[in-house]
Amino acid sequence: MDKIITKHELGIFALGGLGEVGKNMYCIEYQNQIFIIDSGILFPDEHLLGVDYVIPDYTYLEQNQQKIVGLFITHGHEDHIGGIPFLLKKVVIPKIFAAGVAVDLIENKLTEYPDLLSKTQIVEFKAHLTYKFKGIEVSFIRLNHSIPDAYAIVFTTSLGIIMHTGDFKVDFTPVGPAAEYEKLASLGQKGVLCLLADSTNSLREGFTESEKKIGASIKDLFSKVESRIIVATFASNIFRIEQIVEACVEAKRHIAIFGRSMEKAIEIGQQIGYIRPPKGTIIDASEIHKYKPHELCFLCTGSQGEPLAALSRVANGSHKTIKLIPGDTIIFSSSPIPGNQEGVNRTINLLFKNGANVITHSPLTDTHTSGHASAGEQKLMFSLIKPKYFLPIHGEYRMQKVHGNTAIECGVAPENVFVLENGEVIAFGENGARIAGKVPSGEVYIDGSGIGDISSTIIRERKYLSEDGMFSLVITLDVHKKEIPIEPQVVSRGFIYMKDSEELTKEIVNEAQKFLLSEIKKMKVLNFNTLKYNLTEFLNHLIYTKTDRKPIVIPIFMVIDSKTE
Repeated sequence: MDKIITKHELGIFALGGLGEVGKNMYCIEYQNQIFIIDSGILFPDEHLLGVDYVIPDYTYLEQNQQKIVGLFITHGHEDHIGGIPFLLKKVVIPKIFAAGVAVDLIENKLTEYPDLLSKTQIVEFKAHLTYKFKGIEVSFIRLNHSIPDAYAIVFTTSLGIIMHTGDFKVDFTPVGPAAEYEKLASLGQKGVLCLLADSTNSLREGFTESEKKIGASIKDLFSKVESRIIVATFASNIFRIEQIVEACVEAKRHIAIFGRSMEKAIEIGQQIGYIRPPKGTIIDASEIHKYKPHELCFLCTGSQGEPLAALSRVANGSHKTIKLIPGDTIIFSSSPIPGNQEGVNRTINLLFKNGANVITHSPLTDTHTSGHASAGEQKLMFSLIKPKYFLPIHGEYRMQKVHGNTAIECGVAPENVFVLENGEVIAFGENGARIAGKVPSGEVYIDGSGIGDISSTIIRERKYLSEDGMFSLVITLDVHKKEIPIEPQVVSRGFIYMKDSEELTKEIVNEAQKFLLSEIKKMKVLNFNTLKYNLTEFLNHLIYTKTDRKPIVIPIFMVIDSKTE
């Protein structure tokens, strides 16, 4: 970075979160210090076969970890804190600054990594305090989101003020504490050099509905439904869970909780006082048979159609405790994340097939609202902050672009709006802002416990396997006689069913055997690498010609030497 920005400049860049919804990680570098904002994960879509999570490439941080001051957390959602264990395995982070629910969620996450927990210092910041570092002061502003304790982060430097909103919405009737709008207005009066703001809902006009309105809608639904109710929502949406609990109390329903993450979320919510169910409201799953259908509500995970989540197992009949009863009412109190719609639809169809009534968000039934600001709220933020420069973050490219246009509508000069990609560095100095270059960035795949051992080549091979299968030919070769003493054996997975394709298999084996013998005769000294490569190319062409398919071809040589026998 020393070659990209000068010692008098301030650099801002993202390692994740630009051009995508997820793996948020933004960095501010100033006076030989790096301030990291969030460390999230991205949930893979259907083309990343077998991948559990996607995280940013931490190469730049590894190369410059002596500059890292700390990791500053805006809020506790997985796309902002889910990457912390993986980051700590790669980089020494002196301190993690977080507040409220985020602290509990991070600590809970790190309990699975005792070695990391013991050497990690978490500082629970307070919004009324300012934290001073070399040439820079860091402060926080409470905002509203779909999880409690969401904060904007403000960096005050001699070059000007940088503000990062985190995820936010403008909710004038919030379920939890109100946002600190007076601080935003005060900041705008001081003058903000650059604003980095959440772009997720920039394509939606107007204002996002208040969380309290959804709570009223849920209470209304609960008062009308006479059957058992099963509610699926995000475990991290503690405000929503709080309102579901309140609806159950009003409707005199007992709550049984299903799903490990949901159990943990309610435990944390109760610890910090956001969820306050009267004694006896939450019951153990083993007690549900004691109550009548209209006295029960099941709160569970699986709103995104995840195959192993509680609701999916209920839908397919594999859940060990809940068996669907015709007439059960299922409420989806969430919207599908992009890429999850197919799984959600599959779950909904199974629920309908089993006689359930399924309620999803619609103009008639408000069961969900977003936690992100729509265009109207974004305009309000620009009006309050009045930034000179603007960097739209946290969103796909089109979201960033539209958010940038909104900034221009609100008075930001067009040349001062920067729609960046991950890795691109913008440098601020006494003479303004400039695109200074790039730092290493990219995607790292998490598969099981491995970090980064899954390459794009492996993903491509998995894709081929899923589409065209695998064809393996096991050849026994006598290196002394240069003969194939026994017929090659075929192993096929996902390509052809052997019993129904004996003629085709025989033809491929015969052709491969002829080709191999002719290749062997050409060699004075057998070269197995060459033989394997040539046979693979031959089989690829032969199989494609006969089947119009391209399975992964794997020749295997079993070597014997008749001279030594």
